[in-house]
Amino acid sequence: MTQRPPARRPLGHSALDIAPLAFGGNVLGWTADRHHSFALLDAFVEAGFNLIDTADAYVRFIPGKQGGESENMLGEWLTSRGPALRARVLIATKVGLEMGPGESGLSAAYIRRAVDRSLQRLRTDYIDLYQAHRDDPNTPLEETAAAFDELIKAGKVRSIGASNFTAPRLAAALQVSDRLGLARYSSLQPAYNLMQRKDYEGDLAALCERERIGVISHSALASGFLTGKYRSAADLGKSIRGARMGAWLDAQGLRLLGVLDELAAAHGATPAAIAIAWVLARGVTAPIASATDVSQLQTLLQGASLSLTSEQLAILDQASQR
Repeated sequence: MTQRPPARRPLGHSALDIAPLAFGGNVLGWTADRHHSFALLDAFVEAGFNLIDTADAYVRFIPGKQGGESENMLGEWLTSRGPALRARVLIATKVGLEMGPGESGLSAAYIRRAVDRSLQRLRTDYIDLYQAHRDDPNTPLEETAAAFDELIKAGKVRSIGASNFTAPRLAAALQVSDRLGLARYSSLQPAYNLMQRKDYEGDLAALCERERIGVISHSALASGFLTGKYRSAADLGKSIRGARMGAWLDAQGLRLLGVLDELAAAHGATPAAIAIAWVLARGVTAPIASATDVSQLQTLLQGASLSLTSEQLAILDQASQR
């Protein structure tokens, strides 16, 4: 690829500097086989990007899978490319979703078991960003914070983050860490895109800004809807995720796709690139997006360097209000 390497930005108050787009590793070992997974990861790094996001539970939600497939694929790639590559990339993974009977949540005992299993699958001795995949109301925040702090002191984890937390629970977790003098979350991973705005905008976005929490939002393309692939009921069978798109195929969803088409034509880009550029313009540190082949990936990377005018942003804001 010939584009200029992207500028890095700090991830919240952590020591991690990341390029403005993260690769969504949920496809690894699922819709991308070994050959395509390696090609995607190679192209991503060669273009100057560095944050790869995965989770221990990927892709346990697929029939016939048991979880750990994505981490294993990522670990195979890291090993095959040699030790020099490990220093060039940042690996983010998550803990908390069910991996089997009694194997879920954010208790100290489970976090200790889960991190060692992730390290083994990833074939590395440290994780750059270890994230709570979702809130665990059944475990005291103090216990979870102490467990994460222990991992950082042991050198197994460099920084910690939260995923899918509400504003009150994230605020409470930060207060616990500050009160006890423990490592605090440096990032949040919320769902955020042109189709899903209300859960992040408002209190959660304000909290992240106030507390210097980096934001690596997931679902930047609304599971593929914002690529423009799905425009009628006949399109829903185009991919495994197509069945989810029906709820958005209403007049407003189609109108938003039309706006994306117009802006993509004006910029010589794709609707996906425009959608990613919009997320970045909303103050997100790095949206997370997935691709299943290198040509798709290249269109996503374009969005990380694309600048929308204030007028274009206003048009998208209006078209995406649901």
